[in-house]
Amino acid sequence: MRLGIVSGRRRHGKSFLLRALCEEYGGLYITAVREEGRLPALRRFSEAIAAHAGLRPGTLNLPDWREVLTNALDVAARRSATPLVIIDELPYLLQHSPELPGLIQLIYDEHQWHAGVGARIILCGSAMSVMHELLSGTKPLRGRAVIDLRLGAFDFRMSKQFWQIDDPLTALRVHAVLGGAAGYRALAGRPDPNAGFDEWVTRTLLDPGRAVYSPTETEYLLREDPRITQHTLYYDILSAIAQGASTPSKIGAALGRQRNAVTHPLDVLESTGYIHREQDLLRARHPVITLTDPLIRFNQLITLPQVAAVEEGNAEAIWQTSLPTFNSKILGPHFEELARTWTRRYAHTVLPGGLPGPVGTTEIADPAARTKHEVDVIALALGERPQSPRARIALLGEAKATVARRGVSDLQRLERIRDLLSEQGYDTSGVTLALFSLYGFHADVREIAKRRPDVLLVDLETLYGM
Repeated sequence: MRLGIVSGRRRHGKSFLLRALCEEYGGLYITAVREEGRLPALRRFSEAIAAHAGLRPGTLNLPDWREVLTNALDVAARRSATPLVIIDELPYLLQHSPELPGLIQLIYDEHQWHAGVGARIILCGSAMSVMHELLSGTKPLRGRAVIDLRLGAFDFRMSKQFWQIDDPLTALRVHAVLGGAAGYRALAGRPDPNAGFDEWVTRTLLDPGRAVYSPTETEYLLREDPRITQHTLYYDILSAIAQGASTPSKIGAALGRQRNAVTHPLDVLESTGYIHREQDLLRARHPVITLTDPLIRFNQLITLPQVAAVEEGNAEAIWQTSLPTFNSKILGPHFEELARTWTRRYAHTVLPGGLPGPVGTTEIADPAARTKHEVDVIALALGERPQSPRARIALLGEAKATVARRGVSDLQRLERIRDLLSEQGYDTSGVTLALFSLYGFHADVREIAKRRPDVLLVDLETLYGM
């Protein structure tokens, strides 16, 4: 027997892929249902097994989960040379039947001694913390899974292709509010090229009658993990992070609480995939905490502060007044994150040194100017480790989503940061200075880039590989 674990956030396409896999191999696919009791679940699983075996409804009434599992495997073995059983949304079952992993371990161990073609069992779920714990510590299934697939969202390039959006700026904006979750395309539809992005936002994310309406969808996403119980506290924490609070102390202060009071909720949000802690690439200091789900960020910053007016049908007016917030707190940070993603995944095609090492952010002190420089993108050379003294720097980048084009002053700032790093002992001899811009570059800096191989200009077309 072979065991696989598949996890991932909602709307990422797990069930779609697993159903397609079952179709290809004639497997048995059964999904659990939220808030369904133990006995109704046993009856429904029994009916699914009977249907897969070609039996009449009501033929099987299996009394416990061991009988369900053994019958499912037997039926799958008779239907296909590669027996496949998939249990989707397993965490729902574990709420009333916590013995399931132990039973699967028992059946797995028994099957290792049997000759012949082994069955395949795939366990899937959206509650990330629950799925990740299946293989941890002394849990029954630890050491038995050959696959632990954590299905992520599409990146920005794949999202543009999947949504079939020709204009890169529109594709970037859509990605900034919905991310790369494939399931949103069917719910929201593509922006009309003639009407534009603004019209699309007001009739989807700001329409209380739509399934993708941001408060409704945020509540749906937060309820997918059983560890999130005090929803008001978690909402407040997410709002504080969306507003720019990036450390436990700042988040606690924004909520009027002590730092220790938010430590556990932050750990839960990280384990469930709602927040991300990013370490400074050069120095040990408090990590920067950010939201990972663009739709939750949109909800906390745009919809929730004016939800009453939105639900009264004033979406267009609300959106127009929210554009400064969208540009500064959503589009700007998102563009910086895409610049780092581009550096990790695609910059090797243009960097003189090829594939870079770790990519992230940092902060550089400038004693002479009595200031600090925040670096949007920094990449170490391949083989270097974060926070290593005298590490080789492969790239320093500045990413700005403002309407203004980037010019020589932006390049001079990167040169100053490069010189400061050299003074601090880092190897900057092979560094590339990269400017990322939504709206292009002034002619003077374009001329410099033509003459200097260490200067790289990345516009939207370059970002999207067009």
